[in-house]
Amino acid sequence: MYKITLLLYCMLLSASPLVAGNIHPGNEPDEELNDTVRLDEIIVTGTMPKVNLRNLPMSISVISGNQIEERIQPNILPLLTEEVPGLFITQRGVMGYGVANGAAGGMSMRGIGGAPTTGVLVLIDGHPQYMGLMGHPLADSYQSMMTERVEVVRGPASVLYGSNAMGGVINIITKKQQRDGSHGMAQVMYGSYNTLNAEAYTGWKKERLHLVGNIGYSRSDGHRENMDFEQWNGYAKVGYDISRNWKSFADLNISNTESSNPGPVAAPITDNDADITRGMTSLAIENEYTNTSGAIKLFYNFGTHRINDGYREGGQPVPQRFNSSDRMAGVSVYQSYSFFAGNKTTAGFDYQHFGGEAKNKFPDESDNVQLADTSLYNMAGYLNLQQTILNNKLTLNAGIRLDHHQINGSEWIPQLGASFTPSATTVLKAIVSKGFRNPTIREMYMFPPQNPDLKPERLMNYEISLLQMLMDNRLSLGVNLFYIKGDNMIQQPQPNIGQWVNIGEVENKGFELSASYQAMPNLRFSANYSYLDMTYKILTAPEHKLYVSGSYTKGPWGISTGVQYIGNIYTSPSDTRQETFVLWNVRANYQLLDWLNLFIKGENLLGRKYEINAGYPMPGATIFGGIRVKI
Repeated sequence: MYKITLLLYCMLLSASPLVAGNIHPGNEPDEELNDTVRLDEIIVTGTMPKVNLRNLPMSISVISGNQIEERIQPNILPLLTEEVPGLFITQRGVMGYGVANGAAGGMSMRGIGGAPTTGVLVLIDGHPQYMGLMGHPLADSYQSMMTERVEVVRGPASVLYGSNAMGGVINIITKKQQRDGSHGMAQVMYGSYNTLNAEAYTGWKKERLHLVGNIGYSRSDGHRENMDFEQWNGYAKVGYDISRNWKSFADLNISNTESSNPGPVAAPITDNDADITRGMTSLAIENEYTNTSGAIKLFYNFGTHRINDGYREGGQPVPQRFNSSDRMAGVSVYQSYSFFAGNKTTAGFDYQHFGGEAKNKFPDESDNVQLADTSLYNMAGYLNLQQTILNNKLTLNAGIRLDHHQINGSEWIPQLGASFTPSATTVLKAIVSKGFRNPTIREMYMFPPQNPDLKPERLMNYEISLLQMLMDNRLSLGVNLFYIKGDNMIQQPQPNIGQWVNIGEVENKGFELSASYQAMPNLRFSANYSYLDMTYKILTAPEHKLYVSGSYTKGPWGISTGVQYIGNIYTSPSDTRQETFVLWNVRANYQLLDWLNLFIKGENLLGRKYEINAGYPMPGATIFGGIRVKI
């Protein structure tokens, strides 16, 4: 009780916005209101057409472009761990998440996610991002430089996005050039453990044609021997406004990552190296009229994985190498229409075809061992009804999805919610929603303990929430209470023993708090706290998670700081001990010239010793500095 009281007291001292930033598609940033909660925030993730936050029954966090730029993080995920209550993403080093055994980047939302993550869905501009064979996202693929904002649905979003959105959705919304002309930015950062990051971004627009692109390079020796990381990444997007009501976009995102896994400190591994290439391309045509809007979106994800499993001390190098190529092609079509005042009815259809080939490759090709050569399809139709009544004070929301999997057949996914706005500064919400997840190709057909007879996982989420604005909208508060009950979870009867079977249960309950306070135009405080009570304990899902931050600017100077508290987190299935730690980060910048900014940042400045992945101690205090040039 003392810990909870202390955490709540910190919340009152300074508080991450539940919804932050005001950079909307088609609008320029609002400098006066940036990084404050707005109940009329336009959201695109919680429902297919754009809609005000106040009209959506689910809990949604928005990370603005200003917050992303302020953090100076090459990858977007560390920022999300801090700013989104209920979301936790594992780490193992100063840079890079890795893949396969020993990897980090596991995501859990209110305790739902899995290891590897198959219960939280990552999207780029609404397109699903996961490995076609393994069914999980690749954490090293999500770069800050290409990101305009991030919208996070906390809780099931399966009615709109189907399988894998059981715990929630992270939608990375990419940048778009808004004004005619061109602008660009380049950044170089260097610091501890020979860590280097260099990135460049440019945008150009003339009348109906607009282009954006960025390229980046990152590397680090890591804080342990054999923990090297190196990555190249690039993103390009072209858009053409066909008319006032019709727009089109095409983009390409590709990255190549080479990383080494040193293994747990008690049993180090030599030559455990991975060479991963990931790519995504899409084409979208959107329409928007007064009473109707919609889109047709085509996307294709692909990747190749080449992994050397390495060998432990006293062992011998293995002759085989794991090789895989995977793909996922899909189409999404939806159209929304207002049949009468206050109504918004959306109908949509999704189709995905995913799979790939994997083998253990030997020097003698005739010895190769085929692990998988499989592809499956999934298709779905959904209908979502939204109706505002009582002088626009009450919004009712109901949705239904029929999702059909090639092997597991059909699944009905309902959702029912309401949003009540008694005043311009208060919103009360309630929602009941179902989440589900189909077993992956890996779980059904690859590696022991595979089981082709697995059935989908299912859960129900019950939630109520309050959003409140005070002090002329300078102070915003949010509170959410949730209860999650699920069964049919895929697990082994005992850790690392037996086949995968549908015997697991989940019963999680808790609450989330968030607040932000714009004390002065140049001084802002924010915080979020989440408490998670798990009847059935889950790895890397903290019981307590608190983040408190503040930022201040004066003239050419800017400084921001944040403290994160993680309490009672299990890191190993074979160890009942729990980790608890506090991290303190500081960032400062100086605007030397109109076009030149100097910055420095320090992480874990208290030098805490802690682990998130068992056997992988995190680095102590680290320092990074660099320059940012704007054109």
